[in-house]
Amino acid sequence: MQIRVYYDDTDAGGVVYHANYLKFCERARSELFFSKGLSPAINNAHFVVKHIEADFIRSAKLGDLLEVKHELVELKNTSLKLLQTIWLEDVKIFQITSVLAFVKEGKPLRIDESTKEFMKRTLC
Repeated sequence: MQIRVYYDDTDAGGVVYHANYLKFCERARSELFFSKGLSPAINNAHFVVKHIEADFIRSAKLGDLLEVKHELVELKNTSLKLLQTIWLEDVKIFQITSVLAFVKEGKPLRIDESTKEFMKRTLC
């Protein structure tokens, strides 16, 4: 997914504010579903971030066109591990590994087979 950096994404120096890289990745995860006519909310259940490891490699600036890429690292019964990278042209500038738990009403829920298959097809 491509994301353009706008003024509201940057700090006073025109550099992307660190928290916005997380927003870019969240937006791209949701877009995986929306681009296929689906919703990230599945039968009143959804994925929530349980753990994050982030690596800020280089800065993006106002006007840059970024590309967010995804890779499914691990798929378990109630969670998945996802690697997302943000690229500026051919340079990796940010990387995040997230563990996402599948929950309903705040409690872990087994990921249904159709959602597992969707994740495997879309993220591998």
